[in-house]
Amino acid sequence: MLSEFKVGIFNLLKKISADSSVKLALIYTIGHVLIAMTVVRIMTGASLWEAGAVALIEPTINGLWFYALHKVWQSYQKN
Repeated sequence: MLSEFKVGIFNLLKKISADSSVKLALIYTIGHVLIAMTVVRIMTGASLWEAGAVALIEPTINGLWFYALHKVWQSYQKN
């Protein structure tokens, strides 16, 4: 049962990440969150939990924005 679950999750992630824009946006967002968390921690002395909470919201919105921007960019490059 567990292996079927793992295979199902793996196939779902593979299907979702088939679009290069999704992959690029996810990698960008993860990197942005880690960078933002580090900056918040260094600048404010916040705990990792606090820095992570603060750093998660803004980069996630930026990741969504980047995905939309990349889609628009691709459509203009095709023309």
